[in-house]
Amino acid sequence: MIRGVKGSLLAAVSLAFAGCAATGNDARPAGDKPAAAEKPVKFDKDPYPSTYTPYGGRPTAVRGVTVFDGEGGRIDNGTVLFAGGKVEAVGGADTAIPADYDVIDGTGKVLTPGIIDIHSHLGDYPSPSVEAHSDGNEATSPTTPEVWSEHSVWPQDPGFSRALANGGVTALQILPGSANLMGGRSVTLKNVPARTVQGMKFPGAPYGLKMACGENPKRVYGGKGRAPSTRMGNFAVNRQTWAKAAAYKKKLDDGKAVERDLAMETLAGVLGGEILVHNHCYRADEMALVIDMSKEFGYKVSTFHHAVESYKIADLLAKEGICSAMWADWWGFKMEAYDGVPENIPLVYKAGACTIVHSDDANQIQRLNQEAAKARAAGRRMGIDVSDEVAWTWLSSNPAKALGIGDRTGSLKAGKMADVVLWNGNPFSAYTRPEKVWIDGALMFDAMDPRRRPVSDFELGQPGEGDVK
Repeated sequence: MIRGVKGSLLAAVSLAFAGCAATGNDARPAGDKPAAAEKPVKFDKDPYPSTYTPYGGRPTAVRGVTVFDGEGGRIDNGTVLFAGGKVEAVGGADTAIPADYDVIDGTGKVLTPGIIDIHSHLGDYPSPSVEAHSDGNEATSPTTPEVWSEHSVWPQDPGFSRALANGGVTALQILPGSANLMGGRSVTLKNVPARTVQGMKFPGAPYGLKMACGENPKRVYGGKGRAPSTRMGNFAVNRQTWAKAAAYKKKLDDGKAVERDLAMETLAGVLGGEILVHNHCYRADEMALVIDMSKEFGYKVSTFHHAVESYKIADLLAKEGICSAMWADWWGFKMEAYDGVPENIPLVYKAGACTIVHSDDANQIQRLNQEAAKARAAGRRMGIDVSDEVAWTWLSSNPAKALGIGDRTGSLKAGKMADVVLWNGNPFSAYTRPEKVWIDGALMFDAMDPRRRPVSDFELGQPGEGDVK
């Protein structure tokens, strides 16, 4: 997503860096002690740590419900227990329910893990969408890995509660925009009300680096009469920047002193495997080139985002273990999006590659279940039969895996976070909505209880408060 690129912008910042070590050639009088070696810079890799604390919950059992476990499993007339913020048991009708549990009858309903949106700009491009709120693109240099999206997140964005109540979204990744080749760090959030972004940060989730291929960077910077203005320029700037990062990381690894450089710290984190790469990229040929570039410099792409041509190289993506985060049917709004097909998602799934449905939009995040349903239907029309329970992996366990949090959330398994949605019907129906949403076992939304619909301070007294439909 690229927005708010207008007016005169600051001159491009340089990513050049200088070492601090002495040359060792100074002449000294006899008897002088040699100067002490300069110590490497020590810095805090997590200076803005999560302060998230789960809301209080009650031990709960949902019985008589159809369960999609998020990993492709299904239980009819199932029972799910959760307490202390964790899933305790997932089983059939004979699963024992302790006496002190709140019991919910789920007959005719479906229970799933919460939806995880791997590509969102909520908080960085909040509602109302005005220039004063446009904080997602630091469009002042082709590479800005030093910026962190969390420093633009406005926790009072009404979009968060809409995604929760209308969409069943329990976690989401907030990315910088796509004006830049390297747009900065992303952050993964729990979708809960909080006064600060740290109060929403998913504890222990790895950071991501947002990168972008193709039209956006070359258009933004070519339009300023500077590099890059072509796709080959895009790759040249990327490669030169990675080369600098590799040299910076080598100094760190060798214990040498360096000047602190926030941009290089992020890129060294990528090269060290601590920060995951999320790459906005549409065309198959560019994705293949990015894979080659990642091998040249020793990093791995976690996920290609938008990826409307993933179907053309689905076998390569499966071989490399790279996920594709895709829309069901957005295409044609620019040339690199022209060759999209509605069968993209099921074709990637059929090839055995990691398949994800994402939003990139404050409205679409409220109906990702319907987006997955459209993709599933397109697959069935061409003979790829995807079951409901398998299609749910596109919304929960696969995005969790791509974000590096799959061991903690994304599926209904004993010991995982109780991020759970009770749908009032089949979630692949346009008529179905979330009835109840729990995050870490705390009931955050209940369609039957107006007091359980979160409303941000900003909305109070405003038209459309709470977006009650």
